[in-house]
Amino acid sequence: MRKLIYGFGVSLDGYINDRDGSIDWSDPDDELHQHHNDRFRELEIVLNGRRLFELMAEYWPHVAADAPPIEREFGQLWTAVPKVVFSRTLTEVAWNSTLVKENAVEEVRRIKAEGDGVAEIGGAELAAAVIPHGLIDEYHVYVSPVVLGGGTPMFPALAERIRLRPLESRRFASAQLLRFQAE
Repeated sequence: MRKLIYGFGVSLDGYINDRDGSIDWSDPDDELHQHHNDRFRELEIVLNGRRLFELMAEYWPHVAADAPPIEREFGQLWTAVPKVVFSRTLTEVAWNSTLVKENAVEEVRRIKAEGDGVAEIGGAELAAAVIPHGLIDEYHVYVSPVVLGGGTPMFPALAERIRLRPLESRRFASAQLLRFQAE
């Protein structure tokens, strides 16, 4: 069975973007960017909600030729990896992507069951749909040294707590990685 990772850059108070939807506070340093590039190489498939997919698709397939090599590399990695985009409103997707309009929980279950590698889920709303069903195997939280006071929370309100086991803590210049395994 595939391992499913939910990872996001968050503010110290747990938001993935600010009240205006901006993530301009979360620019990774070169070491963290390289970490994301290396991690992305290990992914068999990426599951995205509509908003995250649109944000990524706006930039990464079109990285300028004069952009830093680390960004050009991530653009190539992002474009190449198979993606499943969950959206009720999109009519089509590009860049090695498949569109799913219904039954996100069942589709994520199917995707997990059909392989034995690593998948990543991104998008707070999509993750919120699958977290209560115990489908996330690991949580990777990249905490930035900023308090936003509002925005989109990384985690939904839950009826029951989820017990986690710490796996790793790593400091980068721009963020602190906290990695946990669901028990």
